[in-house]
Amino acid sequence: MTSFAVPFFAFRDFPAGINREVEQALVRAAASQHYILGEEVEAFEQELATALGTGMAIGVGNGYDALVVAMKSAGIGPGDEVIVPANTFIATVNAVVQAGAIPVLAEPDPYTCNLTAGAAAAVLTKKTKAIIPVHLYGQACEMADFMQLAQKHNFILIEDFAQAQGASYGGQSVGSFGKINATSFYPTKNLGALGDGGAVVTSDAALAAFARMYRNYGQEQKYHNKIVGINSRLDTLQAAVLRVKLRYLNQLNSERQRLAQVYQNELQGIVGLILPVTAPACTHVYHIFNIRTSQRDKLQTWLAAQGIQTAIHYPVPVHLQEAYAFLGYQPGSFPVAEELAATSLSLPLFPGMTAAEQQQVISSIHTFFKVHG
Repeated sequence: MTSFAVPFFAFRDFPAGINREVEQALVRAAASQHYILGEEVEAFEQELATALGTGMAIGVGNGYDALVVAMKSAGIGPGDEVIVPANTFIATVNAVVQAGAIPVLAEPDPYTCNLTAGAAAAVLTKKTKAIIPVHLYGQACEMADFMQLAQKHNFILIEDFAQAQGASYGGQSVGSFGKINATSFYPTKNLGALGDGGAVVTSDAALAAFARMYRNYGQEQKYHNKIVGINSRLDTLQAAVLRVKLRYLNQLNSERQRLAQVYQNELQGIVGLILPVTAPACTHVYHIFNIRTSQRDKLQTWLAAQGIQTAIHYPVPVHLQEAYAFLGYQPGSFPVAEELAATSLSLPLFPGMTAAEQQQVISSIHTFFKVHG
């Protein structure tokens, strides 16, 4: 594996002492000898629901399962259409298919890269059962229009806020707008575990009860199965870790926002470089700092030569994936999503990143555009 002087992401002890707290939480949880569900999971679920301002949270095995459980709980199944952004991680669309429904893609906004209610409205049909706004890269979607659209057409709103824990719209936390919502605790997420994990959140007691049964073989009482369920439970050890990290989420996000502002200030005015744009009333917690340039591949190669690791989110849009050829889309079907796939580059940004590391990235980008401008 190539070693980079500036990694795209690294796990640092930020804020100082958090690693020790995580280790202590793991030891405590292991000493309890209760490794599946139990008090740690219940405590985390309650704390997460409180932080989000939702009634209930249900821990599951990963973010993909969270999406599937959310859709199953909402009664989405064969024949239903679910609108999703054409620019998203494949898990969002895979989960729709796993639930038995039909994914219908819609163009993202060319500035925020998020799905808008206007784009979703353009592909609504009588078969539309749900829309999944994905709070992409850490920025909240503009939820007021989605709420109005859902009320007008009586469909279900399901938020995918895996990349935006702690973000808000109009002062309200993402993950609290939809009827039932899903998130991931993959280690690199803003609220990350030490392995896979996810959660379903809702204020609907009936949906929460179904989700709790469905994640645990369809049972409320052991060996008494009311529905055909799956096995997708948040590990007790991961819940213990997440309880620690949840207490620091605002501080971790504030550091991400500070680093993002440095990039914004230092990279402004470079001709041919597009920086992230945040929509009104939305906050951005910068899970990803995504820039765009027609010279993306050259820039990535240049930065790698300077010891700087970057990433591309996402190089092949959903409609051009071989797995989704059956949907019948063609090149040119979603020009905005295709442009994003061709020009987007994610810069290093993570809590604990040093000023020297960030300055190396900034200086290298300036030099590239002077040479290749």
